[in-house]
Formats: sequence, structure tokens, C-alpha cells
Amino acid sequence: MNLQNKVALETGGGTGIGRATCLALANRGASVVVNFSRSKEEAEETVMLILDLGGQAMAMQADVSKDNEVRDMVDRIVNRYGTVDLLVNNASITRHIPLPDLESATDEIWDELFDVNVKGMFHCARAVAPHMKKQGQGAIVNLGSIAGTTGSGSSLPYAVSKAAVHGLTKSLARALAPLIRVNCVVPGAVRTRWWAGREEQMKSLAPNLMLQQISTPEDIAQLICAALEQEAMTGQIITIDSGQTL
Repeated sequence: MNLQNKVALETGGGTGIGRATCLALANRGASVVVNFSRSKEEAEETVMLILDLGGQAMAMQADVSKDNEVRDMVDRIVNRYGTVDLLVNNASITRHIPLPDLESATDEIWDELFDVNVKGMFHCARAVAPHMKKQGQGAIVNLGSIAGTTGSGSSLPYAVSKAAVHGLTKSLARALAPLIRVNCVVPGAVRTRWWAGREEQMKSLAPNLMLQQISTPEDIAQLICAALEQEAMTGQIITIDSGQTL
């Protein structure tokens, strides 16, 4: 799929992997809708970066955990651009809880993480699917995590939510075939603000990776775009982690 003149929705597009992917999509000629929940300033900065490069973009607020807000956002996008061709489900949250501390994994935290990380991706896919089907094609990329593969990560609920994203990808690929392709990009450690306050931990991790480097948001963005473009692939869980899980 050539991304030129396609309409792309990127959730959580204000920072990190989200911003890098928005810029990569715009560089390929797509019109980009930069979704945000609370990070309005960062999302508008992403839009300005794209506009300064001569691309097309706009910021749009919606809490992906709320189905009515997602449906309203997609309606506004369609009213503006006519359709949605591409969806990158990037918006995710976590809570930092030591894995053995089961008591701190409260119902509230479980619900919060699953509402955003899993149900939020489903809400967005469900909302854009009719428009993609009407166009006769579409592509969705969900952002997973090696936490969902290894079972380890910032918290137990986060790891389980990302494992659910991997499963959601396969189920959506079956449900939306043959017109809509759904794949999952699974990063390992990435040099983003997630490491704020833990920079030394990040530096100590790098030498232990097979490629001895932490991935950048731009690395992940390039793979996301490649997955959107590849028309012979669906239901795949694609790991990019500098050999972290090898």
C-alpha cells in the first residue's frame, strides 16, 4: 500500500513512538490525525512539526477508553477527510509496580490499564472498520510490548494487557479479513520519556542487548510504516528489540 494521500489516525501521537510515527507517516504523504487524551500541547507540537515540513495534520482529542468519544472522533475525521485509511493504535498507559507485589495490583489499576491498552484499541478498530471496508482496504497496527511476550515489565497488569493486545491483533485480523490487515509491532526497550529518572538503568541495559543499543522511536516508526504498507501480511506479531528477547 502506498501511503501517499492516505488518511491516518495515530492514537497517543504527541510524544515518543507516537510522534515519531506521525512524522514518518507524514513524510510518506499521509494526512495525519494526531489523537491525544490529555497531552494537548504535545499533540499540537507534533502537528506543527508536520506542517513545518509541508505535510497535512491536525490534533484531535478523545479518550480511547471511552467508546462514545472514539466514535465521535472518527466521525469528525470522516467529515473532514472523507475516510480513515490507516490506524495506529499507540495509546497505552502503565503503572510501575514490582512484579512480586501482587497486593498493589488493585482492581482499579487492572481496569484502568485494560480500558486504555486493550479496550481502547478495540474501540478504535471497531470505529474505523466500516470506513475502511467502504474504501475496499485498510490497515491497522497495534503497539504491543515484549512485556506481553516475556511476562515481565513495569507491572504485572501492564504485561498482561500487552499480551492481550497480541491476542486482540490475531482476533481482529480474522474478524476484519480480507479487506483490512491487522498487525502488531512489539518494541523492547525504547529511548523515550518512559525512562525519565531511570536513565542509568537504560544505559546499563544497552551493553547486554545483542545489538548493544536501545531502539529509538524512529526505529519503531519505520517498522510501523512498513507493516502498514505490506499488503501480504496480517495477524503478525513483529518484535523489534535489538535482540533483547533472543
